[in-house]
Amino acid sequence: MKVLVTGFDPFGGESINPAWEAVKVIKDEIAGAEVIKMQIPTVVGKSIAKIHDKMVEINPDIVIAVGQAGGRFGVTPERVAINVTDARIPDNEGNQPIDEPIFADGDAAYFSNLPVKAMVQAIKDAGYPSVLSNTAGTYICNHVMYGILYYIQKEFPNARGGFIHVPYAASQVVNKPNTASMAIADITASIEAAIKAAVENATDIVAIGGETH
Repeated sequence: MKVLVTGFDPFGGESINPAWEAVKVIKDEIAGAEVIKMQIPTVVGKSIAKIHDKMVEINPDIVIAVGQAGGRFGVTPERVAINVTDARIPDNEGNQPIDEPIFADGDAAYFSNLPVKAMVQAIKDAGYPSVLSNTAGTYICNHVMYGILYYIQKEFPNARGGFIHVPYAASQVVNKPNTASMAIADITASIEAAIKAAVENATDIVAIGGETH
């Protein structure tokens, strides 16, 4: 089994991106699966294209993109991606799409076909904070998650894919008082636990993961 895991380069004025810092040191093998790691640009279109090229090259069984969600308190697998990019800030090449569909021929939304609740539970069992997230936003993280699931539907029907958001790294909040963060090593361990759950669970567990608002 092959698992492709991606992390973004820094954006929004940050000097690092905890997603890539954590992803690049993930173990090369987890639960018997080969783990392939790749950095992607925080750029509309190019981010998805780079993942698609790698999917064509290696034909992965699982694709997991990881991105920064500054302000979140834990590692949060995403349930759903929506077919819109509505960028609050420009990407790393100055693009700032407003209310634009990601793929004109795509569905309104795609749900992750990863065992997201099992992944949340695995992260918590490993000793790290995690909840299921029901919004990946409308920026490049949602853009990439949607793209992965779009290509799974169109070209890779036997693959599974999704997205994980991670908090700021501790070094990023030195000048951001009262802002949540995690150590890079803890983010890495959380992602590894999630990957293990994805490899070992063909279907998801039954667990409460909803919210009232």
